[in-house]
Formats: sequence, structure tokens, C-alpha cells
Amino acid sequence: MARLDRTPFQTRILDLSHDGRGVARREDGKAVFVSGALPGETVLAEPTARSRRFDEARTVQVLEASPDRVQPRCPHFGTCGGCVLQHLAEDKQIVAKQRVLLENLERIGKVAPGAVLPPLTAGSWGYRRKGRFSVRRVNKKDKTLVGFREQDPRFVADLRQCHTVIPQIGMKIEALAALVDSLQARESIPQIEFIAGDDAIALTVRHLEPLAEADRAALAAFGREHGFAIFLQPKGPDSVHPLEGKAPALSFRLPQWDVELAFEPLDFIQVNARLNDRMIALALEMLDAQPGERVLDLFCGLGNFTLPLARGAAEVVGVEGDAGLVARARANAQRNGLANAQFFAADLTQDQRGTPWMRQGFDKLLLDPPRSGADEVLRQLPLKGIDRIVYVSCHPGSLARDAGFLVHERGYRLVSAGVMDMFPHTAHVESIALFER
Repeated sequence: MARLDRTPFQTRILDLSHDGRGVARREDGKAVFVSGALPGETVLAEPTARSRRFDEARTVQVLEASPDRVQPRCPHFGTCGGCVLQHLAEDKQIVAKQRVLLENLERIGKVAPGAVLPPLTAGSWGYRRKGRFSVRRVNKKDKTLVGFREQDPRFVADLRQCHTVIPQIGMKIEALAALVDSLQARESIPQIEFIAGDDAIALTVRHLEPLAEADRAALAAFGREHGFAIFLQPKGPDSVHPLEGKAPALSFRLPQWDVELAFEPLDFIQVNARLNDRMIALALEMLDAQPGERVLDLFCGLGNFTLPLARGAAEVVGVEGDAGLVARARANAQRNGLANAQFFAADLTQDQRGTPWMRQGFDKLLLDPPRSGADEVLRQLPLKGIDRIVYVSCHPGSLARDAGFLVHERGYRLVSAGVMDMFPHTAHVESIALFER
């Protein structure tokens, strides 16, 4: 294959792609995705990759700027892959995400919502309470890097701070990198996961070799100095254990429903605490479960929606594929005195038609599936008695596909849909939709 010609070229940006890059066209009509460019801009772009269907490039110079362009807050923006939209005004980021949702619904699902909901937002900095830093010792630089992957995912970004991560962690990345660099095991630590409850923050250190006593002591001292609970992960997720003694309990409260959810260091929780509170309130308002009704909550996790729902409905059944999360959801129901919430472990991508919970009959359905959506389970569910469905989605493409199925094959109408800014400054689109018979 011929070597890539990296000569910069001038181009006009026509659109924004779903992953936050500018879209331009070559003279022959071929699409070029340009990182760091915004619609309406004229930029000088350097080619970075070429394929049969499209080319890729990065912005070298903005010749004519969009009025929506802002100065990125973070000095690492453009290199670190954690954010792709910091150069776009915050109020315009959510508009771009709304367009992605509506285009997906129309193009993939062949549906349009009766109403577009106002975007749900909740502050755009210092929100990320869960995440994973990659760790890499770079001998050429004589330092250990701790951070998110670069836009070229082969590399770890050399971060000093992160403005989207909660400040207790985001402002201590440099100290964390220095700590890891001081360890004998620095070559055999590939990642550090962080997760924050209301009263405690946990760091889980993945290590491929046993840790020396000196390393354990250094990690413990760092935890005490910065107020982190340190966990170690020598093997798979089940091997996670506290470095010292009994770890503090991790939990977050949902005051509006008088619910507290306990979790473990590697559990899935919604990344943005403030947005999560607003999202639950909106989902429950849209579902409008009445005191006499039974509600099914699919992909329920720890009970993030299930337990608030149980405060108002007659009975709620939560179903989730991860058995550990189900065990903790049951414990959370008990701890919160909610005897009307039941939980079942089931792989919702497989045939569940023989399971007791599937045949129980429900009035309302709430679901919050992974990126792959809920295609398999929706095709199996006896939907006859369910007059209202609230679908929370982290991927507009799979929501659009499932919306098409519910509308065109199951007789529902898409009453409303809207976006929620769970991940400001990233191209990630979180959305919510209401279906009624």
C-alpha cells in the first residue's frame, strides 16, 4: 500500500459526526473525518489515515472559526481520548447529541417522537465518579503514565489533572503517577480503577505480580494521606480485596426516595451522580407507576431505578445478568426496608421464556440496557398487558432499532424522547424514550 501523504489540505467542515469529529468532503465526494474541527469552520487538516470508504485527518490550524468554538479548559485536550467536545460550547454539545438521537430514530428505526423532551443536564465539570485509568511505565520518558488512553488508543495520555473526573481524584493524577513510579511493581500494574460513594472513594490497583511489602506500605500510606480506600486486584474481578483490614462501606444516597445503594469497587454505577438523580426522577415521572401496579425493571443493576420505583408501585421485579449485582440489589432492598422489590439473575440476551418472572404479568416496563440494546428480550416479553414503557439508553443506534420494533411490530407509539448529558464533553449520547400503546 502506498505511504500516506501527510501534506495538510484546506477544507470546509459541513457536519459533526456521532463521535465528535468534523465531517468534510473531498472533491470526489469521499468523506473525511477531521478531529478538532466544528461545523461551519474552514480548517487546515493533516491526513492521519485512509480507507476505501472514508479518510481521517486532524486539525492543524483553524482558518475560520465557528461562533460555537470555545477555548478547551483542559491542557490535555486534543491528545487525551477522554473528551472530544471541549472545544464546542456546552449548550451546543447537547444540541449536537440531540440531533444524533433524532437522526438515529429516523434513519434506523423509521420513527419520530411525538415530542422532543428538553435536554436533561446537571453541570459539566468534575462529574465522573467512576472510571479506569490505564498505567504504563515509559522508560524513554523515565516516568510512569497514569491516565485515559490517547485518541490513538495505543498510547496512555500523560495527564497531570482531569477536569471531568471528581476533583478528589482528577486533581491528584500527578501524585498517583508518582506513587506508581516509586513502586517496585511499576512495570506490572496495567490499570487503576476509581469509584466514589458519598462518603468514601476506592482505588482498585490491578497487579500482575505479587506486591512486595514496601509497595504495600507505600500504597497504604498514599491511601491514608489522600483519603482513598485502596483495593488490590491480583487476578479477575472476584479477586478484589482491601489492601488493609476492613474496607469502608461504599454507597450513595438517593434522598428524594429515602434510598441508599451499597456497591463494591468494580460494580457498575451511573458515572454522573447529579445527572443520575435527575434521570431517575424523570424516568419515574414518565413511567407514572401507580400504587396498585406491578413494574418490571430490566437490566436493573444494583436497583438504581428499582428501589425508587418500589416506593410508589405495588411490586417491582428487577432482572439483571450479573449475579453479584443481583445479590447486592437484594441486600439493598432489605437494607432500605423494601419488601415489594424482587430480583432475579438472568442473561437477557438468551431465551428467558420459561422463567417464572417472565410469566408474572406486568403493567409497566422500565429498561436500561447496555450498548447492544434490548432486542432479544423485547422479542420474548409478553407485552400484551404492558401499556407504558420507559427506555433509558446509552446508545442511540440500539434504541432506534428497538424503537422501530416496538412501533412497527408491537403496536406502540413513541410518545416522547430526549437526551441526557451523562457524559459532558464526550460524544457519548444518553437518552430516554416513552412508548405507549
